[in-house]
Amino acid sequence: MGYDYKRITLLSGHYGSGKTNIAVNMAFDMKKKSPNVTIADLDIVNPYFRTKDSQKELQDAGIKLICSEYANTNVDIPALPQDMYSVIDDKTQMAVIDIGGDDRGALALGRYSKGIVEENDYDMLLVINRFRPLTRDAKDTLGVMREIENAGKIKFTGIVNNSNLGEETTADDVLGSLKYASEISEITGLPIVATCVMEELFDELFGKIENLFALKLQKKII
Repeated sequence: MGYDYKRITLLSGHYGSGKTNIAVNMAFDMKKKSPNVTIADLDIVNPYFRTKDSQKELQDAGIKLICSEYANTNVDIPALPQDMYSVIDDKTQMAVIDIGGDDRGALALGRYSKGIVEENDYDMLLVINRFRPLTRDAKDTLGVMREIENAGKIKFTGIVNNSNLGEETTADDVLGSLKYASEISEITGLPIVATCVMEELFDELFGKIENLFALKLQKKII
């Protein structure tokens, strides 16, 4: 992806928007450009998709993973990782942070937001998916966006369009989502920094969409 990463990239959006899978893919992409990369999982509300599902692949690539010690256990209770502050304090690290969906999940970010804002080397990206029940139009999506900003105490700086129907997604589905993403961009003044597609659709859509980002789907550990 041609995106120019800041030192810290935060991803948030409504439940099911796909932000965790994007966070993992961004960490791998970031590793191509920086030797010291960390991915942190602050999604303490919804444990279904966790960055820990990709732990082995991340370790093999030399990417540090910070997540709750209870992730992917039968004691999966809300708990913030103890070494999260290292991401804020160690300015040699590039980091991707997966924030929980909606305002409840973004509350965890509030604990770290002051240091992130003071450094001012971050992007806060809103992940949108027009095919999710509660974010089908711009008005509802903007409502979710404002709730997250208020809870997390950081304003969004850009948009990632991840409109998809899972493995059933077609190129036409992605193309049909561009108007929705553009409307949100126009209302908020935020740029669309990426449109995400499954790897299988990348060649078909290349050249038709700006800032296209191919995703490998994260495998869920059962």
